[in-house]
Amino acid sequence: MIKLIERMTQNQAEHIAYHWHYDGPYSFYNMEADPDDLADFLNPEVRGDHYFAALDQDGVLVGFFSLDPFEDGKVDIGVGLKPELTGQGLGMEFLTKVIYHAQSLFKPRVLTLSVADFNQRAIKLYRKAGFEPVATFLQKTNGSHFKFIKMERQTAYDSDF
Repeated sequence: MIKLIERMTQNQAEHIAYHWHYDGPYSFYNMEADPDDLADFLNPEVRGDHYFAALDQDGVLVGFFSLDPFEDGKVDIGVGLKPELTGQGLGMEFLTKVIYHAQSLFKPRVLTLSVADFNQRAIKLYRKAGFEPVATFLQKTNGSHFKFIKMERQTAYDSDF
């Protein structure tokens, strides 16, 4: 599925923001659902060099992710798979590439991520990839407050990733 990872361009960010629309409860993840998140995502200075585009063998954008390193040896990741590709069993391949990219760039001791607590499909994937819940918190987004789960995964360079 993923053949190339590159720094996200402005055109890619705009395409994701305005053309990637998830169905049902996953519409929560539509970029346009929160004006502040949308503005940040579209601002190249805010994105900096922390956002990446995942392309398939034909150069088609199939996913994106962010990597935010911290001085304590942790890297926080965020992921987004093209809406038409979700629910098809492609998540582990995508997440594996993200983990590998994070490890190759930063050599973190811990990877972290946050996921909306209703997103059991993602939580199941993250658990399968070795992430464990460490905390819950309320996050203001999409015009309200939502419960999120903070998850962590210890890194091991001799693992399958």
